[in-house]
Amino acid sequence: MERVNVFLSRHLWLQIALSVLGASALVMLLYPGDSALSVLLRVALTSIGGVFVVFLVRRKERRAAGGSTDGLVSLDAKLRKDEVPTDPEEREAMRALVGQRLHRTRHRVAALVFLALLFCSVTAATAMTAGTRQTVGFSVLTVVFLAWAIGNSRLQHRRLRRMDEALSVSTRREDQEVRR
Repeated sequence: MERVNVFLSRHLWLQIALSVLGASALVMLLYPGDSALSVLLRVALTSIGGVFVVFLVRRKERRAAGGSTDGLVSLDAKLRKDEVPTDPEEREAMRALVGQRLHRTRHRVAALVFLALLFCSVTAATAMTAGTRQTVGFSVLTVVFLAWAIGNSRLQHRRLRRMDEALSVSTRREDQEVRR
């Protein structure tokens, strides 16, 4: 699984392509009848804003990690494994990356509440206006997506906090050694 994560981290375009294909398959499953090409084009066009945001965030993270995709992938792998970098430059890059991600996720609870309200309201509107297939599909999607989003949010936030604390503790130790 680690090799897949590294490969997908290096090739952002593949992540986006797989997301568009998965979303298209889901739309075709819930609303059969349209051609696969029209669904694919519609999903791709409606995803443009999200893709733009992903590229902006990725560029900022790459800059924080030292400017290279490989550096970002390496730091991200260490963050997933809870490995504190030993190289001073890499530690600074990790500190910048963790600080940036913690800052970006400061409103994560409010965002999760908003997502829950949004998904539940779409599911309720679907139940009132569409058939059984769409209602069941959106209900399952809502439960699965919200469970994943909450669980992943907790996991990532915990990892970021642990790394931030580990980097802070080691920085304090280094400062104390320098003073001696």
